[in-house]
Amino acid sequence: MQLASRFASHSPTLRSDYPLSDDQIRRVAPSIFADAPHESRSERYAYIPTAAVLAELRKEGFEPFMAAQTRVRHDDRRDYTKHMLRLRHASQINGAEANEIVLLNSHDGTSSYQMLAGMFRFVCSNGLVCGDTVADVRVPHKGNVAEHVIEGAYEVLSGFDRVKESRDSMRAITLNDGESEVFARAALALKYDEGKPAPITESQILMPRRFDDRRPDLWSVFNRTQENLTQGGLRGHSANGRRQQTRAVQGIDQNIRLNRALWLLADGLRQLKA
Repeated sequence: MQLASRFASHSPTLRSDYPLSDDQIRRVAPSIFADAPHESRSERYAYIPTAAVLAELRKEGFEPFMAAQTRVRHDDRRDYTKHMLRLRHASQINGAEANEIVLLNSHDGTSSYQMLAGMFRFVCSNGLVCGDTVADVRVPHKGNVAEHVIEGAYEVLSGFDRVKESRDSMRAITLNDGESEVFARAALALKYDEGKPAPITESQILMPRRFDDRRPDLWSVFNRTQENLTQGGLRGHSANGRRQQTRAVQGIDQNIRLNRALWLLADGLRQLKA
């Protein structure tokens, strides 16, 4: 499944421990507050600013905790370009993780509204993106966009029960060293080009960054792998033997793709081991 949006590396991004205000969002993602569609759109284009949808979602208990928009080559696209919000519902925040709705949109016709399921893990500040176990909602710029987006948000919200079931099942599954290594090898293949040696090893991405993540259950193995691959900072060697340090996955689209692929990998192993 391909995302409706593509974001470049180093996209302007803001994430907070508290709900973001409009002023905070506007500083990094002004396209969310566009007051009209890009001039390239025809009269058939049903325009409603993401800010208006956000206002309606706030009334329903959804609050934004992260905002971003893609960089553009032409300044006339900056206020209309693709952007992303990650929102949490008041009923979906707990002590260890918070379920998030990932909302993507643009005002220049390059993407529809799209909503995916995500999860934010407080201990490592990582934003997981769940796979096909929950709703993937797309809303074209036609008809009552705001109403359909709110319906879609609740559709994604209802799918978090399945996410919890998968997470709890992963926690109940213990992997031996060989199984963990196979999982890590598959994870490396998701990030690095096939046919080329990865600059780091399976043991490196299985290394815990905190004591509580040392457990051998599938959920812990998945989280260690996800954090090490997305956060970077691991020392390794390039194909020609030169020393290098892995970089964090900073492109929004690349981060979502890798996260989602890792979730599908972990959930597939869960189903095999159940």
